[in-house]
Amino acid sequence: MEFANEILLFLFMTAIVAGCVDALAGGGGLITIPAMLMCGMPPVAAIATNKVGGVGGTLSASLHFIKTGDIKLNEIKWMMLTTFLGAFFGGMVLTMVDSDFLSLIVPFLLIGFSLYFLFSPNLGEVDQEKKISPYAYTLVVATAIGFYDGFFGPGTGSFFAISLVFLLGFNLVKATAQTKILNFCSNLAALLYFIYEGSIVWDVGLLMFVGQVIGGKIGAKLVLSKGKQLIKLVMIVVAIGISTKMLFLS
Repeated sequence: MEFANEILLFLFMTAIVAGCVDALAGGGGLITIPAMLMCGMPPVAAIATNKVGGVGGTLSASLHFIKTGDIKLNEIKWMMLTTFLGAFFGGMVLTMVDSDFLSLIVPFLLIGFSLYFLFSPNLGEVDQEKKISPYAYTLVVATAIGFYDGFFGPGTGSFFAISLVFLLGFNLVKATAQTKILNFCSNLAALLYFIYEGSIVWDVGLLMFVGQVIGGKIGAKLVLSKGKQLIKLVMIVVAIGISTKMLFLS
């Protein structure tokens, strides 16, 4: 596929915005995939190409958080592995069964989570007591959310952030930082699958990779400078936006 320079510039700017939003709350694909569809890209190609940009945005944000010390790779390495394996397996299962049933369930989960955040003003302000052990989270929750990202995808960043706050007691800034490296792992697993499948439009994908790297770095800086209230606001807006799109605009 070939695109005019004006369309490529539009997609590049869209990727910057998506990378910034994704670093704050996840849901960057809610911006980039409709933009690619609007420019005439087939749905499968748009979903596959989006993973190239998604890897760029989450990698950029993750590197920033590693540099600032908000991500310690040695503490999260096994969680990264189970997320990657879950996502890769989810991508494989996607080719065997229909994922449409999740489009009926996920919007209501996201709306429920956003309302919970909205009416729990102190949630995620400081670290809280763990409800499950990190080992249980690594083996069960991280694997399951990784599988979900490979199998379906919308709202993955929100699911990671909310589960880290609620189950492991992380404050919202810490949860957002960990979410980026875990989402990078699930994006990478899905990207490897799509490379094998051959659905990626590489000129658009690489351009959006650069755009989301820029946006991811901007968003990561906003997380640390503006803190929990901005993350919470963007997370609620993104969760409701994803739910609305899935329920009414699909």
